[in-house]
Amino acid sequence: MPKDLDRWRRAGRIGGGARDLGVGLIRPGVQRRDVAEEIERYIRSQGAQPSFPVNLSTNDEAAHYTPDPEDERRFATGDVVKVDVGAHIDGAISDTAATVEVGSTRYASLVAATRNAVAAAEKELHGGVETQVLSRAIERTIHELGFKPVADLTGHTIESYLLHAGKSVPNVTGMSNARLEPGEVVAIEPFATNGAGHIRNGVFGNIMRFREAPAPDRFPELAELFQRFRTLPFCARWVAEPELREALHRGRKRLQSYPVFMEVEHGWVSQAERTFLVLEGGCEMLTP
Repeated sequence: MPKDLDRWRRAGRIGGGARDLGVGLIRPGVQRRDVAEEIERYIRSQGAQPSFPVNLSTNDEAAHYTPDPEDERRFATGDVVKVDVGAHIDGAISDTAATVEVGSTRYASLVAATRNAVAAAEKELHGGVETQVLSRAIERTIHELGFKPVADLTGHTIESYLLHAGKSVPNVTGMSNARLEPGEVVAIEPFATNGAGHIRNGVFGNIMRFREAPAPDRFPELAELFQRFRTLPFCARWVAEPELREALHRGRKRLQSYPVFMEVEHGWVSQAERTFLVLEGGCEMLTP
């Protein structure tokens, strides 16, 4: 069980509120950067910090796109947008997502496929369950609506200051037989597509993280940024100081960069995600 369960619950409620705020903000003609910054502003106003930059991946982008400081692009009618957000309070992390179809309903079934898959996995989630049981529920639910689960992307356990803590919850069967124990925190994260069901790496998605602390005597600016973000993902939008942004640009090779995940056949992708606390006889949703 997390040491401070109240912190995890509060981070979950804030993450859920931020997700719902983002869903309501996305409309035709609205600027992507404005939505990301409004969501992140809300998280901070509630006494938390973003667990990672808001992901606003669109259409055949499955994950890992966040606007850069100069991004002027706007949402268009028919876009399928994944709103993937998280909040943390002193390392107690929430991770949650929903999909919005902008101004149309052409992809309503695709959006429903991942939403239903989370609900199906939730019914099976309890202490001691094998992750393949959850995978089977996710895969079956997505197939029932005529789509493919994205096999390369998974849900994941979460620990303090560690978004991906080691155990995975695949969206297809046959990939993991790990067991989830009471007290663990896990993000159930189905992706569905009308494409091939696999992803490839695209261009840099404007998200990065420190693998380890830079040496203060050699890289003082990067060391200052490490104290701010630790090993959690961040982006240039969060660095206002010109000298630190320049140091970040020069030192990017020392950081892990996240590429945008693209569907290999350019199929449209939907996503849903909730964070749960695993209990002996069931679970508690932390991100309602």
